[in-house]
Amino acid sequence: MRAVEFKLKQASAVLGVPSKDLQNLVQLKVIRPARRGNLYWFDSRMLLEAKVAFYLKESLGSSSELLSLFTETLSRSLGIGDTKKRRYVSLRSRPLRGAQSIEIKIPVGSLARELEEQLPQAQEQPDLVRGRRRAGWQSEISQAFDVASRQMRKVSGQKLQKTVREYKSVRKMLPEVTVVDNTTLKTALGA
Repeated sequence: MRAVEFKLKQASAVLGVPSKDLQNLVQLKVIRPARRGNLYWFDSRMLLEAKVAFYLKESLGSSSELLSLFTETLSRSLGIGDTKKRRYVSLRSRPLRGAQSIEIKIPVGSLARELEEQLPQAQEQPDLVRGRRRAGWQSEISQAFDVASRQMRKVSGQKLQKTVREYKSVRKMLPEVTVVDNTTLKTALGA
C-alpha cells in the first residue's frame, strides 16, 4: 500500500465507516494513531489496523478489550514483511491446560487491496478547519425542518425553526446569580 496520511474524517471515508465509529476505536485505545496537536493522523499502516479491527468487530462481534489485544498483536506482526505479499495473518490463543486453542485467520492481503481501492474516497471528504461549517448546511437543516413539519402536520417548518432559535437563545443566556451576605440570609430564614 502506498504511503498516505489522513485526518480522522478522511480516514473514515477511506475505511467506509462513520467518523464517530473510528473515533470510538481511538478513544477505546483499540487503535493508536499518531497525534499532532489536537488531531489524529492515520498512515497506511494505521488504516490497515483500523480495517482489521472493523473486520473483526463485524465478523466476531468482539469487545473493545479483545479488539485492542488483536490490533496490538497485529501491529507487531505488520512490522515484519510486506502486507501485499501476505494473504493471511493468523492469531492463535494460548488456552489453559486441556482447552482447545482458537485460531483466527485475517485476510490482510485482501483488506489492504480494499483500502488501496478506497483511497480516492479521502479526496471527496475534505477536512474542514475546526469551527467551519460545510457548504449547504443551512439548506439541509431547512429541508429537515420541512420533513419534520410534514410528519407533525399542524406545525410549519418556519414554526419549528423559530422554536429552535428561541430555545438556543434561552440556552445561551447566562444564569441569574444573586449575591446575599450571611446576615441577610440568617434574618430571612429566621435564624
